[in-house]
Amino acid sequence: MELCAILSESVRYCSPKCEFFQCGQRAKYFKGEKVFCRWADDECHPTRCNYASCIRGRLLANGVCGLTVRRKTIEKEAPEEILPAVKLRSRVLRRINETDLY
Repeated sequence: MELCAILSESVRYCSPKCEFFQCGQRAKYFKGEKVFCRWADDECHPTRCNYASCIRGRLLANGVCGLTVRRKTIEKEAPEEILPAVKLRSRVLRRINETDLY
């Protein structure tokens, strides 16, 4: 079984107003209804900032909040046989103590 992340319509992008959002430069400040960055002297955009992080460690690379991603288990069939048995030289066989390596 393999665990896959499925992006649906309920997925939200990270917001600087989130209680778990943290600025790596400690430059976040509120000005009215907006959140600004003292370091960049601009409005805070976590999707484009290299210093944006999540206290819970759920901020994904594309700026999506990992708390809103739903996970689904998918079963995959195992391949019959990926590689045939490998014959080794005698020197290697003495070290491994095996005749075939799988």
